[in-house]
Amino acid sequence: MGTFLEDFGRSQFFNPCPDCYDSLCPCSSTVPKTGQTTSWATGDDGDLERGVAQVSPRFTDNADGTVTDNQTGLIWLKDANCFGPRTWYDAPSDSNGLSSGLCGLTDGSSAGDWRLPNYKELMSLPEAENYSPSLPSGHPFTNVQSSSYWSSTTWLFETDAAILVGMNLIGLGYYHKGNDRYLWPVRGGH
Repeated sequence: MGTFLEDFGRSQFFNPCPDCYDSLCPCSSTVPKTGQTTSWATGDDGDLERGVAQVSPRFTDNADGTVTDNQTGLIWLKDANCFGPRTWYDAPSDSNGLSSGLCGLTDGSSAGDWRLPNYKELMSLPEAENYSPSLPSGHPFTNVQSSSYWSSTTWLFETDAAILVGMNLIGLGYYHKGNDRYLWPVRGGH
């Protein structure tokens, strides 16, 4: 069976996709828009605004200590600073140990339902148009730190470091796992 594009008689090299970006185009992007709407130059992201439009509302406050991201289907802990700064070595077990009755949760979750997000999941939260925090306007989260959050992703070139995602200004970085940063547990996903 071919890929989606090959199913439409297209490939990267033969009969490539036309320059179309609407939802009916078989080659349209499945990557969401960044949220940047201010244009600083012709052809920049704010000018073109390429990608799939964000769903509205983007987030649903489930009134049980959780927030559902309607774009990704992920369920996030509403309190983005329940644990305070922690080392990466503590972050996975702290996340995995989360359950109803802790961190404002009344959702019926059990230990093992929650986890530390990978860097792509964490990077799905920030929006380019905002900073400190760099989350979409009107988000329902509480205690979001204008700092970096641990991902579960280990840095390839230095395995005693992990990838961080900044919530002050959007950014990826890596940091030694023995240092303190924030964690933001998630559940769901594939």
